Amino acid sequence: MLKATAVMCITFLFCFVGAADANPSAPNRPPIPLAHVYTQDINIKDYWLSEKLDGVRAYWDGKQLLSKQGNVYHAPAWFVANFPIQPLDGELWIEQNSFERIVSIVRDKKPGDDWRDIRYMVFDLPLKEVAFTDRIIRLKNLLATLNSPYIHLVKQSRVSGHGALMNKLDEIVAAGGEGLMLHNGNALYLAGRSNDLLKVKSYQDAEARVVAHLPGKGKFKGMLGALLVETDEGKRFRLGTGFNNFERQSPPPIGAVVTYKYYGKTINGLPRFASFLRIRTLK
Repeated sequence: MLKATAVMCITFLFCFVGAADANPSAPNRPPIPLAHVYTQDINIKDYWLSEKLDGVRAYWDGKQLLSKQGNVYHAPAWFVANFPIQPLDGELWIEQNSFERIVSIVRDKKPGDDWRDIRYMVFDLPLKEVAFTDRIIRLKNLLATLNSPYIHLVKQSRVSGHGALMNKLDEIVAAGGEGLMLHNGNALYLAGRSNDLLKVKSYQDAEARVVAHLPGKGKFKGMLGALLVETDEGKRFRLGTGFNNFERQSPPPIGAVVTYKYYGKTINGLPRFASFLRIRTLK
């Protein structure tokens, strides 16, 4: 039988994932750029290419690591001991396909030695009046002066066109990666979502709030059959795939915000072949 919501929150590892996004009114919320989804109507030669790391976004404000919503990641003092006063934008990461482990480490308010496996992968330097291409140069020079094994520069490269971009995407995905990121070399560091920052995936993803648990049938009898979810635009649909047996026994609770993947949309604006990826926030 499906467990009570309170029990599910305790037993379900992903209940934390959104601790980084739990407080939209946090006073320390950093003004960071956010990504749109890549389309072919851009001049790709203007962009820098990097791997999209499946870690946790983190903003270094010169004193502490913050989530997108301004909540503090309680990194050990030795982890950030040689970080610069200059703010940085990056990702807390271990390796490909390690998202759940990263979350289980950074959620702890009493951090331990597991942080030694984490690296702060820096991909931007928050300087508002400097174009991204110049920020890369300054960032490389800055990190070269630091004596820390825990901070690294994300590799940036150019790509000649859409075909080369798709070949690189196939290469990254085949190696277990999530996708790619494109940064406009001429863009300033500005908060909010724009085409200056683009994510490139073999599929699209989005978020929706859990409205109801729909019971399973057949081999899933007594477990979750599907989630009924609702988008910010009020669109409701079912998520019935992408769950393992543990997640079907202890599904995301009502009110949680989940990430799902899909492949385009129907004429009615609903996601095609939507599949559960992970829980993002617990409201």
